[in-house]
Amino acid sequence: MTFMWTGKPLFVRHRTEKEITAEQNIALSELRDPQHDKDRVTNPTWVIIIGVCTHLGCVPIANAGDYGGYYCPCHGSHYDASGRMRKGPAPLNLEVPYYEFPDEDTVIVG
Repeated sequence: MTFMWTGKPLFVRHRTEKEITAEQNIALSELRDPQHDKDRVTNPTWVIIIGVCTHLGCVPIANAGDYGGYYCPCHGSHYDASGRMRKGPAPLNLEVPYYEFPDEDTVIVG
């Protein structure tokens, strides 16, 4: 799902167990901007990221690209299902805003 938050697209993605396991098993040596999946999520079932490419600010397409995450059509950056940079010109991972889950059915961003 995509929402607008502080004037930027906010991507909220529910991940399957298969996606969670795959992202948790990525070696940091494979990443341009090394960050463990567990350091990007509060609840591994949910990924919440700012949908702005870190290259030149375009909006990536969700559930696309070579790594099953996000693909930026402007210049070809590929991100995985955790929003980590995997291929292309973007220098950094997609930004993770501060968020919390006060209960199982609610998330508060910001």
